[in-house]
Amino acid sequence: MKLNFTEPTPIQSQAIEPALAGRDLVATAQTGTGKTLAFVLPTIQLLLNQGPQPGIRCVILTPTRELALQITEVIGQVARGTGIHAAVAVGGMNERVQLKQIRAGAAIVVATPGRFCDFLDRRLIELSKVRILILDEADRMLDMGFLPSIKRIVSVIPADRQTMFFSATIESSVKKLVEAHVRNPVRIELGCITKPSETVDLHFYEVEQDRKFGLLEMMLTDEQGSFLVFARTKHGAEKLAKKLSQSGFKCAAIHGDRSQNQRIQALKGFQDGYYRVLVATDVAARGIHVEGIAHVVNYDLPQVPEDFIHRVGRTGRMGSRGTASTFGTRSERSEVARIERTLSIKLKRRDVSADIPQTPRKEAGPVIVMPPAARHEQRPKSFRSFSPKSGRRPVRRAV
Repeated sequence: MKLNFTEPTPIQSQAIEPALAGRDLVATAQTGTGKTLAFVLPTIQLLLNQGPQPGIRCVILTPTRELALQITEVIGQVARGTGIHAAVAVGGMNERVQLKQIRAGAAIVVATPGRFCDFLDRRLIELSKVRILILDEADRMLDMGFLPSIKRIVSVIPADRQTMFFSATIESSVKKLVEAHVRNPVRIELGCITKPSETVDLHFYEVEQDRKFGLLEMMLTDEQGSFLVFARTKHGAEKLAKKLSQSGFKCAAIHGDRSQNQRIQALKGFQDGYYRVLVATDVAARGIHVEGIAHVVNYDLPQVPEDFIHRVGRTGRMGSRGTASTFGTRSERSEVARIERTLSIKLKRRDVSADIPQTPRKEAGPVIVMPPAARHEQRPKSFRSFSPKSGRRPVRRAV
């Protein structure tokens, strides 16, 4: 095949046939198992079978801009030469450009629910020709509060459509959405979706906060391959990326305060190998699909145990092996134990070398206590007081 796809993954082999038959699907599988092609390939074929038609015929909803852009890129590769084009509708990018691409004859629109619902409410797009609706990472979209937008979008898409749900988990909120909007679906469930893939080696280092950076530097020096490093906050991610760059590592950061163009540049540079390290907040735990990431590092622990799965799922994809290392301080032992208990996993404890240096802490400046000013010095000489005769508090104005 021109894109070198020769062997289907389990999710692809089970999903493509019923999708081509027009069946509704509800599929769950671990991240990195090839879910994108499991719906892109049959969608392209179904649209080709319909023949050339005007208007939007397929809508794909995703939780993040990055994932929407990556799905659009995959569609462009698979559909090259077929006359089928895809457009994106996401926040943080020029909406006029997006609308122009949609109106230029896009058969597929890949969108985040917020921006797409905004287009709908303003009557900028028309969905009467849509026959395929795909929700990718459905559980994540609901976690992000997109349920009202999804309901709004689904309500205006013709009922005689084919609906495909792809999700890492089917929790109660997703289950209700599925029950309301799919018809006699084919149910596909592969592997254990509540724990990391067996192709990922899980390591844990108990290390104090001021030695974390030294440990990460040691890993980057001793090991080969690309690193995806997760920080808990935007400020922490930015600060860590700057320190790594100053230490001589090609590094970029991706988080919520970065513009969409900056995020695209960082992700592309990481994909192309220009940046060896990408430091990210959980905005990247889902939505970043980069093959061949050798090592994921949880520099800070995730907010909830479930996010641990999505972080470490960025490595060990498509059957290849990967390593995920988690840093935790002595005071975070209970949080680490909660992750292990919730996910039914055991992190392999690794020793921390005594040679790892501490990051010097900034010294606090001396505290200077000023003597009380004399009565005649209490009012600065550079100010003159203008006070009305009413007895109100004087208004102090600079001269």
